[in-house]
Amino acid sequence: MVCAKLKPAVSGLEQAFPGKVSAKNVDASTPEARQAIKDLGFRSHGLVVRAKDGRVLLKQPDHTVSVEAVKQALSTMLST
Repeated sequence: MVCAKLKPAVSGLEQAFPGKVSAKNVDASTPEARQAIKDLGFRSHGLVVRAKDGRVLLKQPDHTVSVEAVKQALSTMLST
């Protein structure tokens, strides 16, 4: 389930990289999301950057999320 309104930090990624990044919030309480959280090694939530094919390019678990670090990594990834 995707939340109707993106959290400001996530929506800021779309604004920082217009037309290059698609962002969404996912309800972490669904059975599918709980399995994904476990598979990613997160405790309860986190931020994941995926390629179009679904490969995980970057992940930050739980309360270690740094949007500035994500922006920096995306900038590097998108410039290559």
